[in-house]
Amino acid sequence: MAPSEEGKNTVKLTDEELIFRFQQGEMEAYNEIVARYKDRLTNYIYRYVGNYDDCDDIVQDTFVKVYVSKHLYKEIAKFSTWIYTIAINLAKTKVVKAQKYKTFSISDVYDDENKDFDLPDEAYGGPEVDANSKFLSAHIQKALEQINENYRELVILRDIEDFSYEEIVDMTGLPMGTVKSRINRGREKLQELLKDIYKEE
Repeated sequence: MAPSEEGKNTVKLTDEELIFRFQQGEMEAYNEIVARYKDRLTNYIYRYVGNYDDCDDIVQDTFVKVYVSKHLYKEIAKFSTWIYTIAINLAKTKVVKAQKYKTFSISDVYDDENKDFDLPDEAYGGPEVDANSKFLSAHIQKALEQINENYRELVILRDIEDFSYEEIVDMTGLPMGTVKSRINRGREKLQELLKDIYKEE
């Protein structure tokens, strides 16, 4: 089925024009927002939480929140900053809940013999990619998961998602000095963890 003329037109619009049209009730604009941001948000959230199931949930929740809270967007901020702020907050909430779950005592399991608990699924099979790239990506992801959460969030936004320092300040509400300091510390930690892979020739 060929796209409608309305659908063709939305492809040429800026993000800010799209959200404005969606605020006026145009569903084609919302569909275009989802198309533009689904892969980008998936990449960011997976790097942050390290789990594809949680990642999918957070991305879906982000678009749901955009849908129900569209009237809250004001053009004083870039749309990308706004939607990433939503995703970041949802991801942080998920991580906090996961950390609380991981801190249960082993005695808690034996206190209730009928209580089930899930093991993480390590068998995720993503799209076919170059073997070397997949190897590097896996090591980078493992390293990201080992650095402090406060550093990880900002390093991903700056070095993977390519947001400016100013945009990251807007998203996180942190002072510029704190943002730069945490990014530098996060980079130093990553370099240390990945030195065997990215060593000088």
